[in-house]
Amino acid sequence: MSKNILIISASPRAQGNSDILCNEFMRGAQEAGHVVEKIRLAESDISYCTGCCSCIGNPGACVQDDDMRDILAGLLAADVLVLASPVYFRSFNGQMKTFMDRVCPVYTMIHHKEVYYLLAAAGGSLPVESAVESFRVFTGCLSGIEEKGIIAATGVWGEGGVKGMRVLNEAYEAGGNA
Repeated sequence: MSKNILIISASPRAQGNSDILCNEFMRGAQEAGHVVEKIRLAESDISYCTGCCSCIGNPGACVQDDDMRDILAGLLAADVLVLASPVYFRSFNGQMKTFMDRVCPVYTMIHHKEVYYLLAAAGGSLPVESAVESFRVFTGCLSGIEEKGIIAATGVWGEGGVKGMRVLNEAYEAGGNA
């Protein structure tokens, strides 16, 4: 059965390591017949949450008119959510945090999604573990989330450092099995 998959890539670089993982996940998912949309936050116009709380009284709506409007619609329509980020100081980066803050208008409407986390870290497993816990804090605010997989590349410093690593096959297979 075909699923709708939304990939949120927080990589600031189009060929950054976490973005390359996204591409492999997407390739596997598309070859398996799934409908996939990948959003690169770095290429999106997303303002910070202003804390105005207008979405509390009007769930699903945000007073800001930017790309989050369409992203939120895609998020609600998705069966599978893929959250991908480079690891910065043992967590996801600021682009991902801004995205998460702006999910506030619809977070009570998000139900029964499968979730994958894709991460790329210059360090070892400790930074990845804490970054995954940070992702779980966010997804723990959503209803009926089923964590399906964690794909992490470690020891990758430079752009494209993940190329040739076995983790690319893991991302491809996870996409195909989504």
